[in-house]
Order: sequence, then C-alpha cells, then structure tokens
Amino acid sequence: MYIPKHFEEPRIEVMHELMRVHPLATLVTLSSNGLNANHIPLYLTDDSSPFGTLQGHLARSNSMWSDFATDVEALAIFQGPDAYITPSWYATKKETGKAVPTWNYAVVHAYGPLRVIDDASWVRAHLDTLTTHHEAAFPEPWAVSDAPHDFTEKLIEAVVGIEIAVTRLSGKWKVSQNQPPQNQAGVIQGLSASGARDAAPMAALVETWAKNSR
Repeated sequence: MYIPKHFEEPRIEVMHELMRVHPLATLVTLSSNGLNANHIPLYLTDDSSPFGTLQGHLARSNSMWSDFATDVEALAIFQGPDAYITPSWYATKKETGKAVPTWNYAVVHAYGPLRVIDDASWVRAHLDTLTTHHEAAFPEPWAVSDAPHDFTEKLIEAVVGIEIAVTRLSGKWKVSQNQPPQNQAGVIQGLSASGARDAAPMAALVETWAKNSR
C-alpha cells in the first residue's frame, strides 16, 4: 500500500481499534487460479503477540481454505470511515482557486500466514466468542446455545476455522493532514453538515489529527 509519510498511522493500538470497530475484512489469498478475495468478519484476539491474531471461519464449500499458497502471506484489509471531500470546503479555494476534490479514508492492512483449523471444537468455541462479542450491545443478547443443539452442530460441520497470526500491520489515515488549518476546519464543518454516510466519524478523525498536529 502506498503511504505518504503524513498519512501513515504507525500506532498498533489505533490500528487495532479500527479492526475491532470495522471487523468485516476483505481477505485476500493467492490461489491456483490467481488472487482470491472474500469478505469475512475477523475477530482480533487479545493475545500477547505484538500485532495480534485474527480468527474467523469459512463455509466448507468456499475454496479459499483448501486452495491457497501456503508460502504467500494472506492479506486482510479493514476499511474504516471514508468520505468524498469537495474543494468547496477549503478556505484557500476562495483565495487562489488552486484546489481539487479528494477522498479521505482510514484503512488497515494486516498480513500473516493463513492457518486452517478443521476442528469442530475450535469452531464451536470461536463462534461462541464471536457471537458474545457482537451481541454484547443488545438488550437481549443472543447466544449460540439459544438455537437447537442439532441445528447448530450441522452448521458447525459446514464451516472451517481460519487463523492469521499477524506478522505486520500497515495503517493509512488520509484525513486532510496535508491541508492548512483553515482548510481542515472547513472540511470538519462541511462533513458535519453534510449528513452523508461516514461524514460524522470522518469529521471526528480530521478534528483529532488536526488537534494532535498543532
């Protein structure tokens, strides 16, 4: 991933937070037919490794778990907020006219070897953990045990566990760091008023980086 220095986010804890808030990853592997990409919710475990470990599961009928190059790292892409930025929000546009549109975004790339875990006990425990994590915010959390045992056992038989011990992380936060303060203020104001998808969280990211850079 191309990362100009001013857009680089090196802090592991910040990248981990994005991965947890936006867990639906684009998982990319090299198969016998070329690149293979699937969209998989991945759970970042709280282990003691420097970059963390990602766990997930695939349908047994999905060839990703059975056809991948074991000597090539898998890539999991986590996409955070993104937003179109109009030059109309830049104060300098009125002064010089030298402004063009752009796109702000935050993204993390996680690399590591893909390990297949074809074990029903592991998958069962993984699904319990994953469900507990995502159901925690609901007033009446659903649990795997709420469904009939024979029903869930058949579903567990139909999936395969996967795990990626992350070997490196790349974070890119393109949030108007290359703009002067008056343009950053205009972007924050414009996003806050737009009501577009991801506008509010992107405005918050721009504001946070603007404050930290002063």
